[in-house]
Amino acid sequence: MPASSHHRGKQHINRQDLLDAALRLLGPNRSVSTLGLREVARAADIAPNSFYRHFRDIDELAVALIEQAGGALRTIIREARNRVSNDRSAVVSSVETFMEQLEADEKYLHLLLREGSAGSTAFKQAIERQLQYFETELQEDLVRLSSAAGRPLSRPDLVSKAITRMIFALGGTAMDQNSDQREQTAQQMIIIIRMIIAGSLILPRQHAGL
Repeated sequence: MPASSHHRGKQHINRQDLLDAALRLLGPNRSVSTLGLREVARAADIAPNSFYRHFRDIDELAVALIEQAGGALRTIIREARNRVSNDRSAVVSSVETFMEQLEADEKYLHLLLREGSAGSTAFKQAIERQLQYFETELQEDLVRLSSAAGRPLSRPDLVSKAITRMIFALGGTAMDQNSDQREQTAQQMIIIIRMIIAGSLILPRQHAGL
């Protein structure tokens, strides 16, 4: 009787319960592509057939997990940028927040960094969408801050793209670094971002397409 009651209770799990179970299974060196449907169902303490009430297959769950990770990270970094008032402090704040997420328990950043380089085509496409979201939000902030300072950027779309891609590329390297090495990587990120912004500020608008 207690066993049947237990199973009835588990029938009421939702998509988020399955996503949380999948996230718990991911380790520092484990890709979401290695997750199995039965493994995730077992971690969520449900029968495998119950999985299909929420996801068509394990790939659909993986893409949903990538989207959740991207959304959560964008919120964290956006809030950090909203607390600053100029582009230079926004640079430092964004990089510091990004690096802090490498230590976070949620593993969201690890998921994005790992699947962007080693995941399946579907996963890489999901990562690409998230990167484009990051670029769009960063572009909006850069335009806002540079305009407020009276120093508009040339091609802010390319500036945000260059910054986003650089941070995620170096972030992939930082995953395997110790704390001292990560600090050096963070400082390199800040310098590179400032170089990109400085170049955009002095690039004549008529030559922006070169």
